[in-house]
Amino acid sequence: MAADELSRVFAALADPTRRDLVARLAVGDATVNELAAPYDVTVQAVSKHLKVLEDAGLVSRSRDAQRRPCHLEPEVLDLMTRWIERYRREAEERYVRLDAVLAAMDGPADAAVVSTGSTTGAEPADVGSTGSTTPPPSGPRGRTGAAS
Repeated sequence: MAADELSRVFAALADPTRRDLVARLAVGDATVNELAAPYDVTVQAVSKHLKVLEDAGLVSRSRDAQRRPCHLEPEVLDLMTRWIERYRREAEERYVRLDAVLAAMDGPADAAVVSTGSTTGAEPADVGSTGSTTPPPSGPRGRTGAAS
């Protein structure tokens, strides 16, 4: 599917009325009059919406005696799904790589904190101005919260 064909499909589905028409045609074929019945618009307006869907390749019309039922073309939806899925997979792979980097950054430091209470091991006691000693801080310095 060419990029401009894909653009026409997405543009056609940008309108909520046309998305609703596609959803209704997914259930089964219907005539323009049947599709127009629940809307507070003219049959001509619904026909124009169907023309946009037809131009995008989403809908076709056939002749059945006096009826001209509209039919959803699911192949176009499959092509759209594959296009979207490709980019969804790429985004998911980036998130997995980011999770791995973050886990590698936090992994050894978190293990040291848990085992020793400090990232550097034993630290000397601070001597205050009065000469008394205070215990070293209990945790990594400069860290304001645990990573999640």
